[in-house]
Amino acid sequence: MRELLNKKVIRSERLGWLVIAISMTSCAGVSDNGAVHRSPVYAEKQMVSAANPHATRAGLEILRSGGGAVDAAIAVQMVLTLVEPQASGIGGGGFLLHFSPPDQGDSNASMSAYDGRETAPSNSDESLFLDKKGKPLSWDQRKIGGRSVGVPGILKMLELAHAQHGKVAWEKLFQPAIKLAREGFLVSPRLHKMIRNDKFLFSFPGARKFYYLPNGSPLPVGYRLKNLELADLLERIAKRGTDAFYRGIMAEKIARAVRETHHLPGQIMSEDIETYAAKRREILCNPYRIWIICGMPPPTSGGIAVIQILKLLERFDMDRLKPNTAQAVHLITEASRLAFADRNQYLGDPDFIKISTRKLVDESYLSSRSALISVSNSMGKAEAGEIDLVIGQNSLIPDEGDQRPVSTSHISIVDQWGEAISMTTSVGTPFGSRIMVSGFILNDQLADFAPNPRDQSGNWRANRPGPGKRPRSSMSPTLVLDKKRNLVMAVGSPGGSNIIGYVAKTLIGVLDWKLDMQAAIDLPNFTNKNDRTELEKGSSLAKLRKDLRSLGHNIRLRTKTSGLHGIRVTLRGLEGGADTRREGIVLGD
Repeated sequence: MRELLNKKVIRSERLGWLVIAISMTSCAGVSDNGAVHRSPVYAEKQMVSAANPHATRAGLEILRSGGGAVDAAIAVQMVLTLVEPQASGIGGGGFLLHFSPPDQGDSNASMSAYDGRETAPSNSDESLFLDKKGKPLSWDQRKIGGRSVGVPGILKMLELAHAQHGKVAWEKLFQPAIKLAREGFLVSPRLHKMIRNDKFLFSFPGARKFYYLPNGSPLPVGYRLKNLELADLLERIAKRGTDAFYRGIMAEKIARAVRETHHLPGQIMSEDIETYAAKRREILCNPYRIWIICGMPPPTSGGIAVIQILKLLERFDMDRLKPNTAQAVHLITEASRLAFADRNQYLGDPDFIKISTRKLVDESYLSSRSALISVSNSMGKAEAGEIDLVIGQNSLIPDEGDQRPVSTSHISIVDQWGEAISMTTSVGTPFGSRIMVSGFILNDQLADFAPNPRDQSGNWRANRPGPGKRPRSSMSPTLVLDKKRNLVMAVGSPGGSNIIGYVAKTLIGVLDWKLDMQAAIDLPNFTNKNDRTELEKGSSLAKLRKDLRSLGHNIRLRTKTSGLHGIRVTLRGLEGGADTRREGIVLGD
């Protein structure tokens, strides 16, 4: 039966995921992390890099029909809701950066940052993840079920960005996903693996009915999966706007599913959904050598942490170091220790706590922090820097990180007008809360809050739960400009708190080591979150263990499945890369 299904995959859909994968790797080799190494993709005027072939094609279809980068991003996200439900979708949230080149007669490009992070219910409090005895629930307990569900923000965020930057009608952007949901798509090896390996999904009735065969086995590779409920919902959203999701019957349906689930029922009310608001925030930009690095400000920690890592390394001649060497890994992970020390102490939802964003990326502050990095030995556990803040209810105390497996997604797009987006989007861990409503998965992002709101001394943590709060994130959508404010690159990745390291590695790969976009993405991953130095299992980095240990690193080999997607502007035009650790591709004209 499975052999028959696999043959069906090859015969069907002339541009299906398998056909595209074969065409892109026919001249490829194997990289040292075991993934297939591709050559970069080049295009003259427009390009999409996304995590699934169906989604990438949908985005390019919108660009070809006269749509802009934001329009294409909406089409991509709607298709990802269908074909990559374990990673992102309309039941989750995300962050989007937008770049517009200078108008004629204007020397300044314009950039915007959009916040679609989920929010906690209005009747929640600091005890959200404490049991009856006041003890924190375990990670496996709190990451699934109703209590982990935040009010989804991605649709409101996309609607806000479309109102500012959209070029074609909102309704048109949903048509590729609606069509694919009605006709069905073939279950990919990755989706099958994610269903098969998830130990919680089967216990949730809606997901069990949709993602498993009647005999209880996960949907096999090549199974044609239709989602008529999602198609109907997307049609309503396309015609009526996001009110079809955030108001009325749909809002009550989501709230009821969260409150009535069998595992840790949540507290969301329809009023929480109806009052959700996406936000436009001030983009965070800082110089790095001859470039300008722009990232997302809090409530994600990614923008600040990535900029800190790069600035901390600025005094070192990184271009003289070779990739995948002990010295390069040592310096980058030492910078990461310092960035994570600040991240864990100072960052949370800026609408609820005082955050000295500019101080944390200040030139003199980071210069003093960089002096702590030695080329000859590791500093070990780093302490947070000293930042003057108001002490009191919102005093910022070292926090627990979001140390968890995640299944996020990233989209990079450049359109024919030179506008670009870098957007990271997520439902949290694979399949989020595992609660399914009207054909889509609800997030588990509230599990990103610190489960224990106080430290051992009784002080409040920065990232504690609270009514209406956005949990801290590590998503790091990034734009790079040159000193003339021209676009150089759009890049980002999934990976939870590992995202920061993945993005920093890729930026250094392109900017300092002069690698092409695909080669920088293909570099083996390594991270340090102010603890162990983790090296990508199965990569050439394993041979560095002895040298790194001699420098004082505590080494651990770990699977490091990033999902980097990036586009670079070059003299040849656009140069795109997609992470071969997942199933994404790049397409362009």
